Amino acid sequence: MNKIIKLFNQKSRNILSLFFTAGYPEADSTTEILEAIEESSADMVEIGIPFSDPVADGKVIQDSSSKALLNGMSLEKLFEQLNVVKDRLSKPKLLMGYFNPVMQFGVEKFCKRCSETGVDGVIVPDLPPGEYLAYRGIFEKYDLLFIFLVTPGTSKERLKEISGYASGFIYAVSSYSTTGTSGSSALKPEDVSEISAISGLPVLIGFGVKDNETFRQACSISSGAIIGSAFIRSLDNSPHGIRQSVSLFVNNIREEGD
Repeated sequence: MNKIIKLFNQKSRNILSLFFTAGYPEADSTTEILEAIEESSADMVEIGIPFSDPVADGKVIQDSSSKALLNGMSLEKLFEQLNVVKDRLSKPKLLMGYFNPVMQFGVEKFCKRCSETGVDGVIVPDLPPGEYLAYRGIFEKYDLLFIFLVTPGTSKERLKEISGYASGFIYAVSSYSTTGTSGSSALKPEDVSEISAISGLPVLIGFGVKDNETFRQACSISSGAIIGSAFIRSLDNSPHGIRQSVSLFVNNIREEGD
């Protein structure tokens, strides 16, 4: 069974997924971060594919992507790193990035390498449902779940269309802004309930989730949350090393009672 589906079968609430950019802060940081997340109480990890024009992302992720590219990060290097640690990691892993690098790499080659290196799903924000259909068979051939994003402005008709292709979970964007913003969520409890009812899938909330308070708020109306910018900031400020930084960050998000 795909590890993402297995996770949601085993756990329906308080799911914590962490996002970081591959090759940041150093070119070889990817494997150490993954191993640290494996040792933590986080449930899932999303690995960002560095790209020169990440239009949906705010300054923190944009800067991490630029630095990763300067560090020489590439999809080929990322797959090499994933291959090193694949047998030591049991938590679900997703690759998240824009379609241009995937297309340049080759869609089937990309999916094949994902399968070989233990990747369970992908998030490609700029590949809409209509375009995804052209590649759907390739993703399914390699047992890769394709995760769709919805926003507070997604219409019921559009949500029904997405639900016909979605698998694993729905990524609910909390606001109309980019990642890392601190504004209040535009998602209402009834919005999340509707997304879940129409799609038949769990919902994770992303964008603007940064600490225990916002994580709890997200979990109160959904199956859990995705934290990216705040997690990347914690990697910038790790005087005692990446492993301790990851542990402290996750413990602060979880606090007590999880």
